[in-house]
This record gives sequence, C-alpha cells and structure tokens, in this order.
Amino acid sequence: MASIHCFFRYPVQLNTSTSTSTSTSTSTSRVPVSSFSFNCLRCSRSSSSSSVDAHAAANKNVGDDVFSVTSSSEYDVDYLGESTKGDFNLNFDRLQPVGIDGEAALDGPIEEVARMEAQEAEHLLNDFGIPSPSSARNSPRGIFCSRTLNLRSISAIGYDMDYTLMHYNVMAWEGRAYDYCMVNLRNMGFPVEGLAFDPDLVIRGLVIDKEKGNLVKADRFGYVKRAMHGTTMLSNRAVSEMYGRELVDLRKESRWEFLNTLFSVSEAVAYMQMVNRLDEGAIGPELGPLDYKGLYKAVGKALFRAHVEGQLKSEIMSKPELFVEPDPELPLALLDQKEAGKKLLLITNSDYHYTDKMMQHSFNRFLPNDMGWRDLFNMVIVSARKPEFFQMSHPLYEVVTGEGLMRPCFKARTGGLYSGGSAQMIENSLNIHGDEILYVGDHIYTDVSQSKVHLRWRTALICRELEEEYNALINSRGQRARLVELINQKEVVGDLFNQLRLSLQRRNRGRPAQTLAATNMDDQELTESMQKLLVVMQRLDQKIAPMLESDGELFNKRWGFLSRAGLWDKSHLMRQIEKYADIYTSRVSNFLHYTPFMYFRSQEQTLAHDSYSYYCSERNDGSVSGVIDN
Repeated sequence: MASIHCFFRYPVQLNTSTSTSTSTSTSTSRVPVSSFSFNCLRCSRSSSSSSVDAHAAANKNVGDDVFSVTSSSEYDVDYLGESTKGDFNLNFDRLQPVGIDGEAALDGPIEEVARMEAQEAEHLLNDFGIPSPSSARNSPRGIFCSRTLNLRSISAIGYDMDYTLMHYNVMAWEGRAYDYCMVNLRNMGFPVEGLAFDPDLVIRGLVIDKEKGNLVKADRFGYVKRAMHGTTMLSNRAVSEMYGRELVDLRKESRWEFLNTLFSVSEAVAYMQMVNRLDEGAIGPELGPLDYKGLYKAVGKALFRAHVEGQLKSEIMSKPELFVEPDPELPLALLDQKEAGKKLLLITNSDYHYTDKMMQHSFNRFLPNDMGWRDLFNMVIVSARKPEFFQMSHPLYEVVTGEGLMRPCFKARTGGLYSGGSAQMIENSLNIHGDEILYVGDHIYTDVSQSKVHLRWRTALICRELEEEYNALINSRGQRARLVELINQKEVVGDLFNQLRLSLQRRNRGRPAQTLAATNMDDQELTESMQKLLVVMQRLDQKIAPMLESDGELFNKRWGFLSRAGLWDKSHLMRQIEKYADIYTSRVSNFLHYTPFMYFRSQEQTLAHDSYSYYCSERNDGSVSGVIDN
C-alpha cells in the first residue's frame, strides 16, 4: 500500500466525507499513520471540559493557512441539491510556499486517482478499526437515508428527549403506564380483572379503527393487509370483506388513530383488551351505552390521568435505573457534534423536574469530568407542547432556579433554559432558519412531520425497533428466498396454464389457438396438461400460503415486520418515514459511528418498470458480453 499521511485536529476525528481529505497528504502538520495511536480518538473524553477548551484554543489556528470553511453567506448548491455551507476548501495559493502542487497531487485521470484513493481510504479505515459509512449503513445500527442530507450544512441539531435521547425499557415503562391505566379504568367502573400487559400484542405503525374496534396494518397505499378485532386476528377473507372497499386515511382523525411511537403501546394494548370485554357484555349498563369509539375515549382518559396526576413519572424519577436503558455512547455522539460547531437544542414536552432528573441520570456519568448535561446544549426547551410548538406561538418562560421557578420572557438567549415558546422563537434567537436545522425525534407526527411541514427543518426519526427488525430480516433470508422461488415457479407454471386455458377457450369457439403447436394439440392432451398444471399450482398454494402467513414472525408473530406489508410491499409506517424523515436510525448514538461532517446520500429508488438485469448477447466471435445484475 502506498504511503499515506493524515493529520488530525483536537479532538481527533477521522473525516472521510469531505472531498479534500486526501489532498493534504504532504502538509507540514501531519502525523504519519505508523506513529499514530488510534487510542487518541477517544482519550480526550477523560479530560476535564476546561482542559478541552484550553487545548482547543491553543490549536484553533492549526490549518488556517491551508483550509477555509464555506460560510453561510458564500455557500453554493451542489449537484445533488445540497448546500455546500460548512464544506472544507483548500487554499491552493497558500500551498505553494510549502512545496505542494495542487495539480500534481491529481496527476492522471480523476477516475483512476479516485479509485486508488478510495482503496487507500478503505485500508486506513480498516487499520483504525473504523467502519466505512457504506459498511456502517449495512448494519442494525446504521443510519439510513431517505433524502440526501449534508450534515456539514446543518448549523443546529434539535433533540426530543423521551425515546430519543433516552430509551426506556418498554416492558417496564409501558407496563407501569398500563398498570396505572387499569387502576383508573377500575375506578371508573370497568371490569379489568385478569388482564395483563402484553407488549407483543401491538407494534408501532399499526392503526386503530375506532369505529370497528379493530387494530389494522396497512400498506403504503392504505390498503389493510392484516387486522385484529379485540385480541383476535381476523382471517384474510374477513379482512377483505371488511376493508376491501376502503382505505386507511389518517386525515380522518375521528376514526383512525396511528400508533406513532412506543408510548402508544400501553394505550393500544388496554384498548384491544377492553374491546373483548365490551363484546362479551362484561361492561355494565351503568357506564352508559358504549360503542367502540366511546370505549377508546374512556381508555384514553384513563391513561391521560395516569400521566397528568404525576404518579407514573414520580415513580420513574425515584428509580430511573429500573426504567432507562443506559447508552454510554450517546453523550459522546452529541459532544462530537457540539465540538464540530453545531448548536445543540433540547426540545421536549416533559416538564423541567422530570427532564433534569432523567438527563442527569442518563448523561452526566458518561461525560468528561465537570461536564453536566446542560453543558452540551445551547438551548433547552421544556414543556414545549409539541406539535403546537412547531405550528404556533405560546408564551415563553425562563426557568431561573433549580426548583423550577419561572418568569415571563420575551426573547430567548443562548445557554438559556425555557418553558413553552415556539420553534420560530428559536430560529429568530439563533438566526438559523429552515433547512439549516436538523430535528431528531421518535414521534413520526409530533416530531418529524410537523417540523418539516411547517418549518422545512431537516428531520431524523429514531426507531429503536429497527435493530430487532434488521436482525429478523437477516435471519429470514433463507425462508424468504425459498418463498420467492416457489412463487416464481408458480408464475411460470401459471403462465403455461393460462395459455392452454386460452387455447381451450378459442377451440370451444371454433377459433385457432395462439400458436400452431397449441392448435395441433388434441382435446385429451390439452385437458390432461391443464389438469396436471392445475394440481401443481394448487399444491404450490398450499405450500406458499402458510409461508406467507409466517413471514416476519421472527419480528412479531401477529403483525410481521415493522417496515413491510406482505412479502414485497412497504408498510404504511414506512411510507410515513420515507415521506417525512430525511434519515432514520435506531438510536442517537449511531451518529458516533459516522462523523458530524457526514454527507448522507439517498439510495436509488426502484420503479416497477426498472430493469434489474441485462441479458447476455452473443457477439459475432461467439464471446458473451453485458452480463450484470443490479
């Protein structure tokens, strides 16, 4: 491998995404790879924040004579439509005194130069133990891109807290929410004896049909593919008869309720179990005439009281270790972003006391000495009242004491802690607007959809279940391949059967068949051939049907995969993610496997008329060319 040198600014961070990373190989400030210890990449995390600032200040001018950064007033738009703000540029006029010839560094066709440099970069990444962006993408903890996003052009990153910056143990958190809901339902007079929390009953992305008491899974077009009434799954025929002529339309909020987040699990489980009780006639007349819609309101009211009365959050605050799954990498990912110049924002609907307690528990112990969670954020907004936070203005209050005492405030400032307000207030305060801001949250509507629709912020969705689904898909590849093979076999057999059926139809009408061979078949040969093919297809159906039914059961036995509806189609949830989330991933700490300068590029979107292979063609000399599978 040819000799390559790299230099690193403090804190050490390998940046493979900028186009200039390989053009500095002969800089006078370089450290040879052979003398570079990879331990440097994270050793700075154990130093105090004051030493971090001092070290950074001492080295703030390193490379200033070689590089410049594209400012917000001088940016352009690249060939993928992304802003170039934040990109590194080489100052070639300043390279001459140290003997660097910018043109000489690019001798030869750029295709050849780029190929060699890419190979060198891949070797270096392997030597350092750092996964390349492409390999990181092909893992359960990859960051997946729906719409191209240049992180270098992002000036501020806002974060939700619950199920975003901290992940709850679903069985513990939602289980306790369910318990409090059941207590409130019992106090309201509902029969809840014998019921228990079953988190496998539902998954994110399902839709409650409040008119019929059903829980349904729809594909990207809104067609219902699976349905459950109460806790009983409906047959394919029942689903077809019930929903064959209507689509799930999330705009009709009076009927459809989309399970946007893991917070929806406890409510959906309680509701479907109470549907059973209503069908059984166990709900007494003293509660009034209840239909499925009224029952949903009752369950929602019981769960709302569990949150509002504060018992649930008080219990969690008293023993956060029982409810929160720690992620030591998460604060370090945010620290990288902050040190890269991003302004970090915390925007949560939780109140101040709960936010402070949970963030201290989840962050402080993993940060360098003397740093607290507040030191990471340029601004903190609690009790934000999302989604209204993105839609309209509310009064702004500054939290001025550790006890949560607040005073009215008319303008936010950097470093402040506030309650209420609006997204426009943040934009005006930071002088950062629209697509310069990336917002990261777990709620497809409250966090992702509304920030994009109303403000054109860039968006990232956190979906923890992606890790389990990714692994389930990997483990299902063998069965899915066998299933596809059977379906392809049936298609070929079916094509022949249909041709013979058409030949029979034409023969009965006194017309010639499509081909001479079919016309020359006698009646017995034609019918026997059709009988044999029909038996083969029927036996294939008997094999295929249960395999299709069980597809995805490694993720969830009732509903299959989170992102799919059927063998090939996308689920309604996946359509929402693609529409509103520019990138999506399982947890915020996955950013640590990339860099704050990453250029996320969306993949090619295939269409029904795309060609997936090129067929062989024989040349005059008999050789074969053009063989490739995409």
